[in-house]
Amino acid sequence: MRLSAYPLQNLKEVPADADIVSHQLMLRAGLVRRLAAGMYSWLPMGLRVLRKAEAIIREEMNRAGAFEMLMPTIQPAELWQESGRWEQFGPELLRIKDRHDRSYVYGPTHEEVITDIARRELKSYRQLPVNFYQIQLKFRDEIRPRFGVMRAREFIMKDAYSFHADEAGLEVGYQLMYEAYSRIFTRMQLKFRAVLADPGAIGGTGSQEFHVLADSGEDAIAFSDGDDYAANLEKAAALPPAAPRAAPAAAKTLVPTPHVRTIAELASLLKVAPSLCLKTLIVEGATGELVALVLRGDHELNALKAQALEGVASPLRMAAPERIARELGAGIGFLGPVGLGCRIYADHSALTLADFVCGANERDAHLTGVNWVRDLPEAEGADIRNAVAGDPSPSGKGTLAIVRGIEVGHLFKLGRKYSAALGATVLDEAGQSQALLMGCYGIGVTRVVAAAIEQNHDERGIIWPDPLAPFDVALVPINLQKSARVRDASERLYAELTAAGFEVLFDDRDARPGVKFADAELYGIPHRIVVGERGLDAGRLEYRHRRAAESEEFAIADAIGFLKARRTG
Repeated sequence: MRLSAYPLQNLKEVPADADIVSHQLMLRAGLVRRLAAGMYSWLPMGLRVLRKAEAIIREEMNRAGAFEMLMPTIQPAELWQESGRWEQFGPELLRIKDRHDRSYVYGPTHEEVITDIARRELKSYRQLPVNFYQIQLKFRDEIRPRFGVMRAREFIMKDAYSFHADEAGLEVGYQLMYEAYSRIFTRMQLKFRAVLADPGAIGGTGSQEFHVLADSGEDAIAFSDGDDYAANLEKAAALPPAAPRAAPAAAKTLVPTPHVRTIAELASLLKVAPSLCLKTLIVEGATGELVALVLRGDHELNALKAQALEGVASPLRMAAPERIARELGAGIGFLGPVGLGCRIYADHSALTLADFVCGANERDAHLTGVNWVRDLPEAEGADIRNAVAGDPSPSGKGTLAIVRGIEVGHLFKLGRKYSAALGATVLDEAGQSQALLMGCYGIGVTRVVAAAIEQNHDERGIIWPDPLAPFDVALVPINLQKSARVRDASERLYAELTAAGFEVLFDDRDARPGVKFADAELYGIPHRIVVGERGLDAGRLEYRHRRAAESEEFAIADAIGFLKARRTG
């Protein structure tokens, strides 16, 4: 592409609401433009990247034996009512009506539609297993769309759905998708992790997420340094401490703690570590009672784990302060497990403490030197905290580290959640009708592009991995309009590189070299070749990789071989 013919411009000033790097750079480099909240137009430069990502995904899905199809974006409400998600999905589901007052949804996902296809088309176990996929627009009415295309309302997803006769077949199909996803993100040259995850609103049993590792990621990931264990922080198990609880060595003492409201303030006042202080959180019970959750002061409650406890309401709901004061006789900040009149769960790490500090259940007072068994009954032990760096890995090998990640893919074992609800059955070998087993596999294609930028950028702009770059080579002539030699050499090189299969961004604009270099770096083109008078005199061209700090030279005659040796992917 000749840059002089490209009519769209870079942005000099980035809008104030572009608060992460990928959003800023996608706007600056002219990859996207905002149409409305959470809705973006993909301009030609950005679309080239998007199509590169789609091509890799399509190739690997086809390689895994999946069949591509295309389903409508607008779906009849009746399907969602059959599955039960018309009420369950929540306000992210955009409900619309046509001129005949019939209700529809703008599809955020396609479980219902594909299951409807399956119940019409699949009749026998002999047609199984089968996997259908599409690459298509989705819409989720996010309450606060943000981070550009990272959390937009309209986005492109690759969603796939597999159908199986039994659990063994589902496991095989799931593993095929795991391997395909691993190849997809490896080919994109992204640093990623597959982690155990919660199925969320999609439902089902087993679930894994694929995360591109980036400091700006919304999700925390726990992974072992001793093996391949990795899990979303909300799913990572925190094992009980191996060391036994020490014997009591201090007397229980009531101490005044006026104006203390936080663990940090309490630890500072009493000159103890936050890990020796207990915090007591009161939540709603499953049948209306109150339940206490006790953790070490330096640990955070894991809501997903807590709401799975017997007797705890799901989703987890914190109790109102007024009710806590009325029923337990103490205010938030001074609660403790000693003499507390409700069911108590304590995290395993809290149960191993001796001589700990906790609220006294009276205003402006805490207890020190408290010990389980001696001063209060031992609470029910449970894993209710977030894992932290340095915890032993649940796999039994190594310790956990915590990194940030951007979710770009998700695998689900749906089981019979949708097939049973919509009556999608086949006849098995015995001629008996059986509900199909399903798997569901998504990749956020537009999100992949933003995640790649979050992982690959510097102060000058984007640094695309070769397989995703909009162009392979930025061809930058110096003084093209003034030098016939430079113009002729550049035109010849442009033709040769294009014929050799390179996608070339030819900067033939009448602009200063500094402007051209800055734009090439902003666009993130991996390879840059500079054509100038001095180089031509020596029969040389100047080359710099986007990640390199210095330029190098090579012989003009070796241009094709030189670039092929440096291109990856």
